[in-house]
Amino acid sequence: MTESSSTKLLNGDACRRTLNGKNASKNGYVKNHCLFQQSQKYSRSGEKKQNATHNPSLYKKPFMEYFEETPLLVAVLTYMGYGILTVFGYLRDFLRHWNIEKCHVARERDEQKDFVPLYQDFENFYTRNLYMRIRDNWNRPICSVPGAKMDLVERVTHNYNWTFEHTGKVVKDVINMGSYNYLGFAENTGPCADAAIEVTQKYGAGVGSTRCEMGNLDIHEELEELVARFLGVESSMAFGMGFATNSMNIPALTGKGCLILSDELNHASLVLGARLSGSTIRVFKHNNMQSLEKLLRDAIVHGQPRTHRPWKKILIVVEGIYSMEGSIVRLPEVVALKKRYKAYLYLDEAHSIGALGPNGRGVVDYFGLDPRDVDIMMGTFTKSFGAAGGYIGGKKELIDYLRSHSHSAVYATSMPPPVAQQIITSMKTIMGEDGTSLGTDRLRQLSENTNYFRRRLREMGFIIYGNDDSPVVPLMLYMPAKIGAFGREMLKRNIGTVVVGFPATPIIESRARFCVSAAHTREMLDTALEAISEVGDLLQLKYSRREKPLPSLGWMSEESLLQD
Repeated sequence: MTESSSTKLLNGDACRRTLNGKNASKNGYVKNHCLFQQSQKYSRSGEKKQNATHNPSLYKKPFMEYFEETPLLVAVLTYMGYGILTVFGYLRDFLRHWNIEKCHVARERDEQKDFVPLYQDFENFYTRNLYMRIRDNWNRPICSVPGAKMDLVERVTHNYNWTFEHTGKVVKDVINMGSYNYLGFAENTGPCADAAIEVTQKYGAGVGSTRCEMGNLDIHEELEELVARFLGVESSMAFGMGFATNSMNIPALTGKGCLILSDELNHASLVLGARLSGSTIRVFKHNNMQSLEKLLRDAIVHGQPRTHRPWKKILIVVEGIYSMEGSIVRLPEVVALKKRYKAYLYLDEAHSIGALGPNGRGVVDYFGLDPRDVDIMMGTFTKSFGAAGGYIGGKKELIDYLRSHSHSAVYATSMPPPVAQQIITSMKTIMGEDGTSLGTDRLRQLSENTNYFRRRLREMGFIIYGNDDSPVVPLMLYMPAKIGAFGREMLKRNIGTVVVGFPATPIIESRARFCVSAAHTREMLDTALEAISEVGDLLQLKYSRREKPLPSLGWMSEESLLQD
């Protein structure tokens, strides 16, 4: 991709977390950052009056996030736990090597020992000896709609999670606290399901071709026009797979001689897309504007390595809601830096579209920003819309370029018509174009459920991460043994949860991740909270030492943003 074409297409924390009066050398303090509305007006001396700036605060309401430090004793015990598992893992590998213990893992035959090894024993060490111990917490088969409640197929293992057998029984009415069903559109009855059935009868279940050949249906164009109107951008394009929306479109936008500045907690699809592009990648600390600004300054001052030529393009890549942390991007500050240093901004709203903002239009709507300030708006239909696929939104020139240069557009099969109709119906419901207040009611219910669930967990003494308005709620478990125990104990109480550990998280920050939905009733949430409290007492998970946080202004003031 040439410099001229790509540039033309896209034109257009330390964050001072307060310590609550605690000494930084002590354990258990809460790291938080909060920005409140400022009434001051800033102007630069020596300028004409029409150039004087009288801007309101970057943040129109308090912006609060919690990231409580891991208690020292818990961190030490967690490292010890991994150490013990590692020692016993090597011992069991020794027993397997001498056929004292049966080995279930795939490995090369003896006659292939002189070939390049297909299976790397050391790389699979974690899978063999740690993951297998808690594997029963994942890949559980569901036999119903994954709504507020779901049915699970019961299964058992007789060889320590290497294989599973179905018992033929079904665990009924498990409260689903793990699916990304933010607005409750994962349902098999109602307007969305009825519309999808009608479209299936008209178009069939699949297309069997790409968009640029025989797979471009009128329903696809209707969907893209609706998405553009929903986002407030000139044009948009829909794709059949959310992961490929990132991994296949970023390489079409950047290439050799370009610089990508990526948040350290970005999703794997963003990381893969950046690597496939061939661009230089530099990572900044999560939501840390000082780190991002330093990279921007260095990139402009020093240029490309060795040649010191200017970068063809600098692309900042962030997410709206980070799915493992529950944090929200500090978008007003990112936009300010992007404008100040003439960079481009790629915003992944996979978890925030539909789940944030007074109108459900994502993190841009949440902060009250202009959609035109974001060069590339990406999102998925797999969460709030109860469907599949993703989208890219932006200027018409950008979308026209992607239609002919994106691998997802040129080579991938078109989105199935029933899926497209599910998105159209749910999106019109959110926008209020269905003639009802159902969309508004669901947005309000999601916000109320999120705030209630987070507040109750904090009151119980659990350490939870993220923003108060984020429906993704990580509850810290820390120790590896508690990952499996928490998931099993919650299922015994008919609560379905997602537990996450290393390498998806830092080694001492294993967690359970809850996803709040508008479909959850207060009774369901109370039942889940009661179960969480019981399991928390059983596993001793109530680590929090949090005190009431003190408000503080973000490190980046308007005055600093207005300087050259």
